[in-house]
Order: sequence, then C-alpha cells, then structure tokens
Amino acid sequence: MSSYEIYIAYSTIVRKEIQRFMRIWVQTLLPPSIIMVLYFIIFGNLIGSRIGQMGGFDYMQFIVPGLIMMSVITNSYGNVVSSFYSTKYQGSIEEMLVSPMPNWVILAGYVTGGVARGLAVGAIVTTLSLFFTHLEIYNLGIITLVVLMTSILFSLGGFINAVFANSFDDISIVPTFILTPLTYLGGVFYSIDLLPDFWAGVSQLNPILYMVNAFRYGILGVSDIPVGYALLVISVFIVALFSYCMHLLNTGKGIRK
Repeated sequence: MSSYEIYIAYSTIVRKEIQRFMRIWVQTLLPPSIIMVLYFIIFGNLIGSRIGQMGGFDYMQFIVPGLIMMSVITNSYGNVVSSFYSTKYQGSIEEMLVSPMPNWVILAGYVTGGVARGLAVGAIVTTLSLFFTHLEIYNLGIITLVVLMTSILFSLGGFINAVFANSFDDISIVPTFILTPLTYLGGVFYSIDLLPDFWAGVSQLNPILYMVNAFRYGILGVSDIPVGYALLVISVFIVALFSYCMHLLNTGKGIRK
C-alpha cells in the first residue's frame, strides 16, 4: 500500500471509532463525568474537609489529578475492548485482516480511537473539577505526555482483552477484577509516603502508581515517584504491550476462526 492509502485506511478506522463513541455520548461521555462529580463531592468536599492537607495541598487538589487519570484509564481501555470485540464478534475484523492494510494500521486506528475517548473524558472531568477546586499547571509538557502515554497504554491493554474475550461478559472481567483494584491502590486517594515501608514497596509494583504520580507532578509539582523513572516505566509497558498486540494480529491468535 502507498502512504496515501495507509493514511486513508488509518483515518477511516479513527473516524469510525470517534463517531461510534460520540454517537452514543449518553453512554460513553456522560456517565464517567457524573461519577467523577460524585467523587469530587464525597471524597473531596465531605471527606476531604476532615482530612485537611496531603502533600502540602488541600485534599481536593491532591486527588483531582488521580481522578482525572482514573477517567482517562477506564475510558481508553473500555473504548477499545468493546469496539474491537464487537468487530471480532460480527466477523468484520476478518475483512480487514485479509485486506492489503498492514496490521499496525489496524492497531493504530483502534488505539487512536481509545486515546480520543480517553482525552475527551479527561478534558470533561478536568473542566468539572474547576468548579470544586483551583488547579495550577506546573508543567504542561509532562501533563500532555503522561496523558497520551497512559491512554495509549490502556488502549493497547483493551485490545488484548478484546482479542481473548469469548463473550461480552469477558470484556468486563479485567476492568472489574484487575483494573479497578489497581486504580484505587495506585495513589489516587493517598500518598504512599503514608504507608509502612513494606506496603510502600509493594505499591511500587503497581504501574498505575507511576502514571498517577507523574500526572500529579505535572499539575501540582509533587510526586512520590521520580518523574523520569515513572515515564520510563510507562514507556516499557507501552513497548511490551504493543509488541504483544502485533504478535496477536500477525498470528491471528484469538481473532481468526
């Protein structure tokens, strides 16, 4: 395929993915926004007023970056896992696989769709958070980089989940039993400096901890983890998951019947 044909194929998948979640925005964009507002009210205002400060900031300011990242993670992941599984379930993925379109274009198209939804929900949640607290941008470059890398990483994760899912019930197993616990234990609501040394060490095995802290550094300028190290960890996971996704596409495992 020529570069122009590759661009047409890629842009077609991306446009389809964006139109998909925008068409059903009541299901894709509105619910996570309402959930985050409830977090702001319950954890930020009601509980936060009793906790006081954390890390030198009001508790609301401290948790907002983590809640924004939570919305980016869950929506990037959810968009790809549901969309790609639907394509596989309907059998239309086989048409793409037998076409001249390179497999990396297929993967890039779905991942970009997941990134688009993650960024859209993240922007909405950020805007809503301004009604509850004041955020100062410490490093815009870090914020942009971390959000993009995180949404790419979990879009790749959603793709893997979709490949191995055999029913619509299977696409909710990983978010429910793995993703949600890791997110809540990823430093969204607390600093790992408050934990005993052993549990602080265990927490550092959680990849979401690095994303939350790097993003918090971009907004507040504080982090429990060195930012450079956090970005390195995220990069390693992206390379590993991308390589595995390409392996699945190239071999057709879990995709071809």
